[in-house]
Amino acid sequence: MIKKIKNISLYTFIGICCFIVVAFLVWILGFIFIKGAQSFNFKFLASLLPMIVSTIVMIVVSILIATPIGIFCAIYLTQYAKQGKLVNAIRFAIESLSGIPSIVYGLFGMVFFVTALHMGFSLLAGSLTVAIMLLPTIIRTTEETILAVPRSFAEGSLALGASKIRTIFRVVLRSAKTGIMSAIVLSIGRVVGETAAIYFTAGMVPRMPESIMDSGRTLSVHLYLLANEGLSFSDAYATAAVLIVLVLVINLTMHLFSKNREENL
Repeated sequence: MIKKIKNISLYTFIGICCFIVVAFLVWILGFIFIKGAQSFNFKFLASLLPMIVSTIVMIVVSILIATPIGIFCAIYLTQYAKQGKLVNAIRFAIESLSGIPSIVYGLFGMVFFVTALHMGFSLLAGSLTVAIMLLPTIIRTTEETILAVPRSFAEGSLALGASKIRTIFRVVLRSAKTGIMSAIVLSIGRVVGETAAIYFTAGMVPRMPESIMDSGRTLSVHLYLLANEGLSFSDAYATAAVLIVLVLVINLTMHLFSKNREENL
């Protein structure tokens, strides 16, 4: 009887916690959409088009740069590296990168990419800066996902005569693709929500970029400027709603793409 009461109490507590999390999410989303509803119109959305394009360009370029570097680093740490000073130094560098404030990344990007490499305030400089920020997330998530793949998968492939590199790419990474996709989705969320690093490297020019060497203003930077200037909080809430919708669309697209890939394999 006592055990049954404990189980019921624990189940009830877990349910309450889940309800609180969902309630907060619905409350925040409802608050933002209701506050920004009065600014939603075609003219407002057209004015946000340059910021939306700059945000998408920033996402694509930074992910294309950070993903292969992060995945190959995780492959080295899990499949090739022997425990020692070099591996410890790499892991220490990864942990250090994850703990650095974003504004420090922004200052580094401004000094190195913008000034030293003469890129100027551009989407490329911002993407390179953000790509460095994404490396810890991609590396650590990919590393843990690869380690979770049963060793028997790789051993079976090697026993059948496949090379180690083929086993890694055709067996291990294919089995770990769900975790890798999760790392990419988390990285996209960080790119979309980043402000300080982009503010110091990509600039804040509210115009349609013609190339990655042009300066641009992302949605998060535009939202910050609207809220900071205090000119129109309604526009700020509407921009936040568009930002949330963009993230949901990207995450849903990634989920559908991953699901279709799994069905075709």
